[in-house]
Amino acid sequence: MIEPISPSTQPSNPLLMKTVDRLRSMLGPEMDLLTIERAVIGIFFSGIKLSNGEGGICFTPVKEIPEAVCCPSSARAMPNSGKLVGQPVGYYIQRMQNGGPLQKALGIAVLNALSATCWRAQPPTEYRLITGADPVENRTIDDDANVVVIGALVPYFKMLKQRKKPFTILEKDSRTLKPDEMQFFQPQEKAAVCIADADLLIITGTTLINNTLEDILGHMKDGAEAILVGPTASMLPEAFFERGIVSIGGIVVTDADRLLGTLTEAGSGYHFYGKSAQRLVIEKHIN
Repeated sequence: MIEPISPSTQPSNPLLMKTVDRLRSMLGPEMDLLTIERAVIGIFFSGIKLSNGEGGICFTPVKEIPEAVCCPSSARAMPNSGKLVGQPVGYYIQRMQNGGPLQKALGIAVLNALSATCWRAQPPTEYRLITGADPVENRTIDDDANVVVIGALVPYFKMLKQRKKPFTILEKDSRTLKPDEMQFFQPQEKAAVCIADADLLIITGTTLINNTLEDILGHMKDGAEAILVGPTASMLPEAFFERGIVSIGGIVVTDADRLLGTLTEAGSGYHFYGKSAQRLVIEKHIN
């Protein structure tokens, strides 16, 4: 029997920690010298700016902090508020491993900014970076392919509905779906079976925050492919490619200060794409 997908109880995410190791190997001592110049926790996205000018963002996991309803409990959700600026990147990485959802989100934003630092200094040769593109929009999907979307990824629902073929939506909160999308919805207890039958998985990057990505990839069948999407996943891809992900759709920050200013005003992707950030596809070379 295949067990339902549930958040991992591990204090750290192996995919993220492998990415940290990769960042350290590429940046060397420079990584320990970088500090956080700005930090913002917005309603939809949180972000940081490094002392070298690079920016990174992550989805704000508001639903993962139900205790944040009054001052005392909210303080537990983000105990280091007021002490974020000027801290070294290692401070954020440590709290990403052991802290709560908001601390994890800021740590992931730091990994994304560090990844941008690597790409600027050492453009990759083992994979491609394509700006202004989407990893699914121009992808050829076989008519008989079983496609599963994990997360409330509305733009991909629209694309797949235009394809006029059945697909599956796995999403914890069905209230985020429109009435005509409910026909594709499957409850969480059927997630593992749906994933095991999928030929193509389109996975939200927020699975990095709630520790479900490892289990999702572990249920994939041989020959299936996965695409990871969302600004949260804008980081070095090697650890993900090793686990069956063939493409990542993230962002590259072009103006960190302007982007963080937008996030303070409850900005989302519609507000920063083409202004302070560009879409980015990180694509594995196919031999």
